[in-house]
Amino acid sequence: MSIRIGILGYGNLGRGVEKAVIAASDMEIVGVFSRRDPSTVKVDSGAAVYHVDELENMTDKIDVLVICGGSATDLPEMTPKYAGKFNVIDSFDTHARIPEHFANVDAAAKAAGKIGIISCGWDPGMFSLNRLYAHSVLPGGKDYTFWGKGVSQGHSDAIRRIEGVVDARQYTIPVPEALDAVRSGKNPELTTRDKHTRECFVVVEPDADKERIEKEIVTMPNYFSDYNTTVHFISAEEMKANHSGLPHGGSVIYTGTTGGNGNADGTTSKVNTHVIEYSLKLDSNPEFTGSVLVAYARAAFRMNQNGDSGAKTVFDVAPALLSPMNGDDIRAHML
Repeated sequence: MSIRIGILGYGNLGRGVEKAVIAASDMEIVGVFSRRDPSTVKVDSGAAVYHVDELENMTDKIDVLVICGGSATDLPEMTPKYAGKFNVIDSFDTHARIPEHFANVDAAAKAAGKIGIISCGWDPGMFSLNRLYAHSVLPGGKDYTFWGKGVSQGHSDAIRRIEGVVDARQYTIPVPEALDAVRSGKNPELTTRDKHTRECFVVVEPDADKERIEKEIVTMPNYFSDYNTTVHFISAEEMKANHSGLPHGGSVIYTGTTGGNGNADGTTSKVNTHVIEYSLKLDSNPEFTGSVLVAYARAAFRMNQNGDSGAKTVFDVAPALLSPMNGDDIRAHML
């Protein structure tokens, strides 16, 4: 039986989810749902397109709804709303607000007997798992997360929500000196501002107040206020020519130690330092993120089939539930 997937939102991330579902042997797309007029939305897969209002009539036709909205304004409203009707997945990435978002989704999903897996993607998501694994294996160590250089979809979306902005791309760029110090095992004390810079390329409406827009960007809490941020105002033609791609990536680096314990003979054992690094280099941020969302959609369906409900994060999902393979094959080929 195919897992029936609904895709809510058909921007870059929605298209990435669509490609991942097409590639999955155990899934099918029931429909793409949009706030736009369905007649204006052309989907690559040829799947049916519906207005978002039609979701109310599809509760018995969709096993998992993958919500592809922005974290700034869409997901805090959409995910709790639809968790009351469907198993849902989102990529909510405002780290500071995850506990609040989790609580809202948890209440709705539990009341409906559904599963809502939030904050799937690569950070939060795959990077989160690697931070937890490292801290668990080498307690007391220190983790560092570096993003980029690449386009942040969430931050770009947040800029596009500013009045007068037509389009935007935001690049997150690691500070090379900070990255080198961490990889060498020096365990430097780094502030948010020490680790990354943010560079924004923005197309605005004619006669827009650029000074106001720049101020709104660089002071935006949870997005830009804690970083050295540069804003460039460019033309739509320059945006298309130089910033149409959506690459990204980054690394989680963890430094921990073993040893240093007292021995029975009164000596102290040698302290050994260990550096763990997990990194990603992505040609397409939305296609990779979409692939993560689809893997967790599979897990959400299986968990709900087993009677589980409520909000979950990547920490709560057994790795085997992500795979289309059965347990025997996983043990034979992956262990």
